Amino acid sequence: MNKILEVCCGSYYDCLQAYKGNADRIELNSALYMGGLTPSIANLILTKENTDLKVVCMARPRGAGFCYEREYYEILLLDVKNMMEHGADGIAFGCLDDNGNINIEQTKKVIDTIKAYGKEKEVVFHRAFDCVNDPFEAVETLINLGIDRILTSGLESKAEQGIELLKALQIKYGDKIQILAGSGVNAKNARQLMEYTGITQIHSSCKTWVKDNTTTKNHVSYAYAIDEFSYDTVDSKLVEELAKIVHEGI
Repeated sequence: MNKILEVCCGSYYDCLQAYKGNADRIELNSALYMGGLTPSIANLILTKENTDLKVVCMARPRGAGFCYEREYYEILLLDVKNMMEHGADGIAFGCLDDNGNINIEQTKKVIDTIKAYGKEKEVVFHRAFDCVNDPFEAVETLINLGIDRILTSGLESKAEQGIELLKALQIKYGDKIQILAGSGVNAKNARQLMEYTGITQIHSSCKTWVKDNTTTKNHVSYAYAIDEFSYDTVDSKLVEELAKIVHEGI
């Protein structure tokens, strides 16, 4: 089975860096500092025009959790349609009820919307999965609904901490649904994670920090990062380093 590196990108610029570093696929977002929100259509269009990467777009209308009120869910559905119409290869989303179970009705409608644009379009349930009550029950629900792939850290903050559950999910369900391991995965731990769990798909941000001196000025600050001037972006060298490790043995 092919080994795949998916890079989490927050902009068209990030996508170009992932492309230069030999990523196989990207998850296109905005606002990565909030865990990733729906990207602009412009970022999707430019990425599709200037790379041959498979682009899975995030559909997440707000921050915090994944129990969506009607108004937010309507936005999510319309965003899905707009992104599919502009060439998205798939959509990453997650809908839960207030008790931490899969929202079956909402999830099914999103799946149907995506697949209406082609059976080859990919449906990904993102790390909302890491907020479910019972991961085994949730996986079986998602398989029955027709989800293609689950992005998960094994219900822990980082994939390394959730490695035992990741392995258990891969062993039990790996022939029925794709398991994509993400959160804190990098060139230092990817090989061990993949070998131990048997998972062949890795999700990583390959992040670095860039300074913008206008971030904090005149007693006004728009900082959100490690210092008062920096913003995060994908580092093509980190992508290239990780890609070599992930692709080893193909």
